[in-house]
Amino acid sequence: MSEATLKKRMSQKKVGVVVGTSGAKTTKVRVERFIQHPVYKRFIRRSKTYLVHDENEACGVGDKVEIVETRPLSARKRWRLRQIIAKGVSG
Repeated sequence: MSEATLKKRMSQKKVGVVVGTSGAKTTKVRVERFIQHPVYKRFIRRSKTYLVHDENEACGVGDKVEIVETRPLSARKRWRLRQIIAKGVSG
């Protein structure tokens, strides 16, 4: 297996919603996941925000996007925009 194929397989992908644009070419994306409570067995929603590199500044608040892991681009930015799945409601 070549190194490029191995690197492509190891990169993570996540789907989330844009919650803000914090600066030039930077977007804040919230990714939600569900976990089961260890005692009560009820599913709980957990969320985490990621700073994402948006080269063309195409994202708006409310857009559903797919992000991929990449090399460190700044102190807190380690993700980049792969595609916009659905545009959010503007207004």
